[in-house]
Amino acid sequence: MAEEEDVILVVDDEEGVRKVLCNKLSEEGYQCQEAESGYQALERLAGNKIALVLLDIKMPGKSGVELLPEIKELYPDTAVIMVTALDDSRLAIKCMRQGAYDYITKPFDLDELTLSVGRALEKRRLDLENRDYQQHLEQRVEEQARRIREAFVNSITALANALEAKDNYTSGHSIGVTKLAVALAEEFHMSDDEIEKIRLAGLLHDIGKIGVKEAILNKPGKLTEEEYQHVKAHCDVGVHILDPVVEDGEILMLVRHHHERYDGAGYPRGLRGDKIPLGARIMAVADAYNAMISERPYRKALSPEDACAELERCKGTQFCPIVVDTFLRIRRNLTAD
Repeated sequence: MAEEEDVILVVDDEEGVRKVLCNKLSEEGYQCQEAESGYQALERLAGNKIALVLLDIKMPGKSGVELLPEIKELYPDTAVIMVTALDDSRLAIKCMRQGAYDYITKPFDLDELTLSVGRALEKRRLDLENRDYQQHLEQRVEEQARRIREAFVNSITALANALEAKDNYTSGHSIGVTKLAVALAEEFHMSDDEIEKIRLAGLLHDIGKIGVKEAILNKPGKLTEEEYQHVKAHCDVGVHILDPVVEDGEILMLVRHHHERYDGAGYPRGLRGDKIPLGARIMAVADAYNAMISERPYRKALSPEDACAELERCKGTQFCPIVVDTFLRIRRNLTAD
């Protein structure tokens, strides 16, 4: 059955052939246009939405064989049926390989030609519907992934807020560390995916402190060795808390290793130098700087200048030299301090 949008272009240098074909197809409910040459066919295609082309192979000027690949390249959604007086199987195969739906020889049976037209247009409709379905499916998958990411970020934010509600002295710390770490990651030209993982890890890096006793978190004096070991456990505790809800192992790795030291004296695994992931080395500098310029129960906040001097002093021991140098170079442009 013909659809309203099924416009057929009949291309043949013989006017009589064009008229016969157009009359038959019009009786079947199709809209028809004519072109007497390959060049005129391209003009018609450029100005109209053509569903199917009946294309004569042998024409003066630009032949149908020459025109076929142009049509398929410029108008890939347009179906093409080749029409010719030549009964040449090799030519038929060539045209089919170049994208023609069918190959009909003259003199042709008009009823058979009409059936071929109907099948070609039906295949075209199915192809378009399938492509539309795939495009909408991809959009639905992308939308679902976006919602999952939003829910994940909301959960992370809720966890970070729970920690900061427990420890007033670290209020805003996770966000501050995240801003610094992301800025550093961008400076290192890390990929968008890597930067996103650092952003999420920044929000989560201290989540294990939920398992640290409040009396220890808010202790104004120096911690005992036992208390310090209790605090150090927050890296592994954080991973234990996040493991059921965070599937990405790289995020968990950043949370676990953000207190490793460049000289190997850090925790929880004592990693050294380049064995520490770059993201964790970045997190360590961002975390330390934000902590130093923040008020804590056991000390006053340092000025940004003093905090930078401390980073410089500990470069190569506690912190990765390249990360510290990069941080000091861009610090004045950062808003997190």
